[in-house]
Amino acid sequence: MESVTKTKITVEVLINAPLEKVWEQFNGPAHIIHWCFASDDWHAPAAENDFREGGKSKTVMAAKDGSFSFDFEWIYTKIEDLAIVEYVLEDGREVSVQFEQTANGVKVTETFDPEQQNSLELQRGGWQAILDNFKKYVEQN
Repeated sequence: MESVTKTKITVEVLINAPLEKVWEQFNGPAHIIHWCFASDDWHAPAAENDFREGGKSKTVMAAKDGSFSFDFEWIYTKIEDLAIVEYVLEDGREVSVQFEQTANGVKVTETFDPEQQNSLELQRGGWQAILDNFKKYVEQN
């Protein structure tokens, strides 16, 4: 019998803003469209968020030049106000996002199951870039 160890990837960021603001801007569709992309040549032209356990949500991620886009869809499995958001992606991968107030700001930690098409390093880098973009957005707005 073959044993497969599931590797999870973790990325995190420390945001200099109140916890309530970080929570709202992470989960609110009006904010998601302004930060949910990894580089300046991409954008998130649309986001829908049924923010409740069992709710289905979607963010459209697209290259600004129109060459490529995809829908990033998930279903919420756990929401603890101002603390934890967990969801399952369309392909069955699990994601957990934790929000922790610290003396130096709000620590946001995302842990997710990797997909099989891209290297772990590429996935970690992409998710970290999106989280860094989120930090920049929150601190500037």
